[in-house]
Amino acid sequence: MSAITITPISTFRTDDPYPFCPGCGHGPILDRLNEAMIKLDLDPAKVVIVSDIGCSGLSDQYFITSAFHGLHGRSTTYATGIKLANPDLEVVVIMGDGGTGIGGTHLISAARRNIGITVIVMNNLNFGMTGGQHSTTTPEGGITPTTPFGNLEHPLDICATVGVNGAAYAYRGSSFDSDLADRFAAAMEKPGFALLDVWDLCTAYYVRSNKFTRAGMEESMRSWGFEPGLLYDRDAVEYSVGYRAAHAAIIGTPVADALPVPVDYPNNLDRPMSLVVAGSAGGKVRSASRLVALGGMRSGLWAAQRDDYPVTVKSGHSVSELWIAPQEMPLMAVTSPDVLAIISSDGYGKAGPYLGAMTPDDLVLTIPEHSDLETQARVVVIDPTSAENRIPKTSMGLVYLSAALAITDPYPLDALREAAGAGSFAEVNLEAVETGIALVG
Repeated sequence: MSAITITPISTFRTDDPYPFCPGCGHGPILDRLNEAMIKLDLDPAKVVIVSDIGCSGLSDQYFITSAFHGLHGRSTTYATGIKLANPDLEVVVIMGDGGTGIGGTHLISAARRNIGITVIVMNNLNFGMTGGQHSTTTPEGGITPTTPFGNLEHPLDICATVGVNGAAYAYRGSSFDSDLADRFAAAMEKPGFALLDVWDLCTAYYVRSNKFTRAGMEESMRSWGFEPGLLYDRDAVEYSVGYRAAHAAIIGTPVADALPVPVDYPNNLDRPMSLVVAGSAGGKVRSASRLVALGGMRSGLWAAQRDDYPVTVKSGHSVSELWIAPQEMPLMAVTSPDVLAIISSDGYGKAGPYLGAMTPDDLVLTIPEHSDLETQARVVVIDPTSAENRIPKTSMGLVYLSAALAITDPYPLDALREAAGAGSFAEVNLEAVETGIALVG
């Protein structure tokens, strides 16, 4: 049998031309990265290029490797997660000097952890994609749209910042360096966090506004004491390796014991059922849905919950989508709910798409303020003021969901009572359940 010959890959580049401006240094930097990956004979399937926003953020699509594109300044956080999930991957971050400011804390944290990623900073000394505004690395005196009289800020020393905070490797150079491909290769081979601060010319903005040249760029480095070359090269345990070693004894074991839910009741479902409760943030909408899910589980049903709420936490909307089904099903969004409970004006503002998709077989429970809503579904208006006792806003979700279960009967109400009667808020939750049942009884 003849031996199998594996031909080394000849390029990691796609056939597409770069989109950068004429004279921009980004293209040559990417060419040197391609050369480095060829030199290292990497497997494209085991390389991930991570990028964020800016001209540099266009880079990943021009390589045949895997890629992850995310928010401005967050590229090192994504790369950290990727490397921790699979330490065998070669993870390369391509970011601009804008990202070092917007994501400065993330950059420092990746360096101090010594996570095994390689960060290439395309440092063209301004925000080149959005109009040439000054960035953390703009030279003192630099003219930009945001510093028309000259930049007063001292530029950030990226290499010193990551180096003093634990980076294993830090190099400063430019897109003109003849050995840049070798530098990239050395950084990727280095265990731990490696960063290359690669200066290049932004011909669209910074060069034009400051009559900046290669010689001027090199002079700027010298005038600030920003030495070029390899500045940090130290040996330290790479984070993903150290993390696994520290937790070797528990890898593969559950972090906590499973908490089984007893099945004490039957159910009446022969197909999946979807319920949506649309209310206000801070109103325990998600907690109410969780109790309904637990009631379903006590009845032998599979349950899944998906929530939507704003970062403001206690203002704005809160929407919970809930599936209960006689068998496991993939988690998915609810587009046309079997039951929709609208318990506040915030919730009503989010209910439009649901209402428009519902059919005459579906059920809507709503507060009186929105009794004139438009939908094909059956509408039941529940006036909370008609309850025997005042209903707190934080109980409205559970009241309306309990009413919905009383009407649709997917599983015994005693199962919901069991779920509601456990925990710190048992008394309040049980009262809400009984109130909801009574309102439609």
